[in-house]
Amino acid sequence: MRTWFRNVGLAVSTIARSMYVTLHTFVQSYVRRPFTAYFQYPERPVPIRPRYRGFHRFDLTTCIGCDKCARACPVDCIYIEKEKAPPPLKGFVIKGFKIDYTKCMFCALCVDPCPVDCLFMSSTYDLSTYSRDGCIVDFAKLPLDVAWGQDTLNPTAVQESKRITLPVWTKQAPAASGTPADGSTSEGSGGKPGAPSEGRS
Repeated sequence: MRTWFRNVGLAVSTIARSMYVTLHTFVQSYVRRPFTAYFQYPERPVPIRPRYRGFHRFDLTTCIGCDKCARACPVDCIYIEKEKAPPPLKGFVIKGFKIDYTKCMFCALCVDPCPVDCLFMSSTYDLSTYSRDGCIVDFAKLPLDVAWGQDTLNPTAVQESKRITLPVWTKQAPAASGTPADGSTSEGSGGKPGAPSEGRS
């Protein structure tokens, strides 16, 4: 009989403790201010940590299409479309660099294997869309300054990139003077200091 009362007391005390946590959280949800009252989002950006892992930054002008980031991804959310560069160019031409953010878990394991440092995690935390198709971002179709910017990725740019059929940048054969054949300069490298106009061979 004593064991029975001990078990009943243990059950009642356990339920009481868990109900206290539930009721305390319930009351605090009405007492504390909402998230928007603290940060005034979206009128003002939310402060984030320096090493925050947000949506990716990608530099199409330096990517060599080695597939190391795609192989390192534990959820297989990176899809690279490439083809051999026509002579006299060497290496690959990137036709598409897609990341499916419905699968990405922002682990940053794709950043370290990159041999040319063309992939990083940015400080962008909001990519609101009305459909799942908007969560699949093709960085090869985005403007270079948007794709490489620290916090420039936005739903409007992603939606506009869906209408583009070709990559926004392709390799050009270097001219005899050492400048690109199309006359472009390194200013179109998306803000990356010292990025060359033609891709690495």
